[in-house]
Amino acid sequence: MTGNSVSRDRRSATFALLVAGGTGGHVYPAIAVAEALVARGHDASGLRFVTDTRDVVLAAVARTQFASDVLPIEHGLQRGARVANLAVVAHSIRAGFTALRLVRRYRPQVVVAFGAYVSLPMVIAARMLRVPVVVHEQNGLPGLANRLAVRIGARAAVSLPATPLRGALVTGNPVRPEIASVVRRPAVPPLVAFVGGSLGARVLNDGALGLYDRWRNRDDVAVHHVTGTRYFAECDASLAAARRPDDRLDYELVAYEHDQAGLFGRASVVVARAGGSVAELAAAGVPSVLVPWSGAADDHQSANARAFAAAGAACHLPEPECDAAHLDAELSALLGDPERLDAMAGAARALARPDAADRVAQLVEDVAR
Repeated sequence: MTGNSVSRDRRSATFALLVAGGTGGHVYPAIAVAEALVARGHDASGLRFVTDTRDVVLAAVARTQFASDVLPIEHGLQRGARVANLAVVAHSIRAGFTALRLVRRYRPQVVVAFGAYVSLPMVIAARMLRVPVVVHEQNGLPGLANRLAVRIGARAAVSLPATPLRGALVTGNPVRPEIASVVRRPAVPPLVAFVGGSLGARVLNDGALGLYDRWRNRDDVAVHHVTGTRYFAECDASLAAARRPDDRLDYELVAYEHDQAGLFGRASVVVARAGGSVAELAAAGVPSVLVPWSGAADDHQSANARAFAAAGAACHLPEPECDAAHLDAELSALLGDPERLDAMAGAARALARPDAADRVAQLVEDVAR
């Protein structure tokens, strides 16, 4: 499967293949680096994406100026899932051959990978064909794909100091320019945003809908609830069943947030997961309540949440406590203390590295030479 076509004589001019898949936490940093490379003088036609088959990733790249190709792989082996794992092995072998064909076809000067399972076949193919590789790690605890990539010769850029990847350069986590340029003007009444990532998060959805029942009579706060496309229908039905004619709470439910920058500019506080996308909260200076996904590899989201909480930029709410009662207590305390929210916003901004995309782009150029 191939995106926008590129003529044969221009394929040899490909500067970089950028590999990203899984979630928005992987693909948006990749897009930010691609845009930084264009700003540094590279032709957009010389930058090409390789993604997996997830709709959210395909849609994100489709909204850019960059062409793309797709590898037939989404996830790795699963414990105890023998039948499913046979399909994973078959897809991985197929993806490996596709990766080799792509690297041979475009002959890039460098491959830039941003984690997730789609990265590993491309990294291996690039190293087999002696193409230099840069990997970027969004989290404090690196994923398997990036750990293996470094072992076979990739250069690493990392978001956080002390990330255990050999020879890593601390660049920060690249964010989209529209996020980095957010000027916050929190709404009145205060707006609480629930954002479960590009795929959605059931525990956040359940907590938000439970909060509706506790806040239904309030008109001193509003809620913007981003469910994720796979959960929207059930959340919409649950909200419709919960509503009463005399409810006063301004509660908006959407499947996907197309204007993330605008939402971050309006929100007084965001309730979110704690993956690599916490960099966007920092760049926009948004106070947050972070609920790490308990199933994340090596529990890296908890490490991210603890780092933000230690800096005073966020409250860390463990997943088992993400219920309506705990959310009510946490959020009501924050909304009742504007000075604390202002301090959290400043602490979040202090964690941001607004030049991260340019720093990664510089490393990519250095490695390509």
